[in-house]
Amino acid sequence: MAESDSGERSEEPTAKKLSDARKKGQIARSKELGTMFVLVGTAVAIVIVGDFLVDAMSTMMKRLFSLSRAEAMDIHALYNVVRGSIGQIVVPMMWIFFIIIFAAFVGNTMLGGMSFSWDAMKPKASKLSPIAGFKRMFGVQAAVELLKSLMKFFVVFIVAFLLLTSLFDQILGLSLEAIPLNFAHAVKLLLGMFITLSLSLIIIAIVDAPYQVWNHNRQLKMTKQEIKDEHKNTEGSPEIKGRIRRTQYEMSQRRMMSEVPESDVVITNPTHYSVALKYDAKVGGAPVMAAKGIDQMALHIRTIAKEHNIEIIQSPALARSLYYTAEAGDEIPEELFAAVAQILAFIYQLEQHKKGRAKKPIPVAKNLPIPEDFRY
Repeated sequence: MAESDSGERSEEPTAKKLSDARKKGQIARSKELGTMFVLVGTAVAIVIVGDFLVDAMSTMMKRLFSLSRAEAMDIHALYNVVRGSIGQIVVPMMWIFFIIIFAAFVGNTMLGGMSFSWDAMKPKASKLSPIAGFKRMFGVQAAVELLKSLMKFFVVFIVAFLLLTSLFDQILGLSLEAIPLNFAHAVKLLLGMFITLSLSLIIIAIVDAPYQVWNHNRQLKMTKQEIKDEHKNTEGSPEIKGRIRRTQYEMSQRRMMSEVPESDVVITNPTHYSVALKYDAKVGGAPVMAAKGIDQMALHIRTIAKEHNIEIIQSPALARSLYYTAEAGDEIPEELFAAVAQILAFIYQLEQHKKGRAKKPIPVAKNLPIPEDFRY
């Protein structure tokens, strides 16, 4: 039962899965939404620039149909006339193309955003396979596309039928109108029908866009095992992470041990805990925890301290307090300054005594001033 569950794609795609799919060019796209925007954009462009285009074309036709004999007989003069006449319609045509291109860009990036992928452009043998082609022709996706095509046909057919029915009298009346008013009226009717038919595709786009998002998400769904494998590959297997943690721990321990010879004093429990403190009077500030350890590590710290003639002071309560309240490389807590100051003062006096500059110091008091909250 567990094996069958692991093979079911019931889990939502992870962020990494979505990102990888996007890199491969697999994003939600709605062709119907793009088509609708292009057609509506074309209609809007004609409405905005149509009058300018008609004026430019009228001027061009008048010029081309009013050639003089010299212009008609001279190929260079005729070329200049044609070039100048066509140049008049370039600007309105460019505006129309710009609006259409902008509408196409918005319509095709509204769902899924912009995406450029070399993987999507690579040739794939599966696209050339007849078997894969038949699967695409008779698959679920092909059935959905067929259904959308039929839906588009019926929507456009019904809207066109309603338009022709409502405008039938006006269309027949065009033959009774005077020229050129009937041409202007005909263009107005055709433009209105084109805009209405283009807007009718909104119905298809409203249905297709959510479906494409749902279908894209469905195709990227993952099994529970895939999510576990992805997490393992991203974060690393427990064995590797454990090995890394052990390596990091060993490195930190070696780094701590290298600081022990530079310490001023080692305070012990005397058997279970050992902490090495370092104080630089020139720099000032608080004493720093150079190294700390328990059991075997504590013994190792004491061994290194003996090898480098570092003084070892037994103070069980202070050793435990320092061990639990500071980390290697950190300054000791302010609450333990007074207790540590007595230790450091004893070490300084002991060094002076060894050099013959002072009397032998009094041993450190057993009951050092340690706050109750810092006793462990």
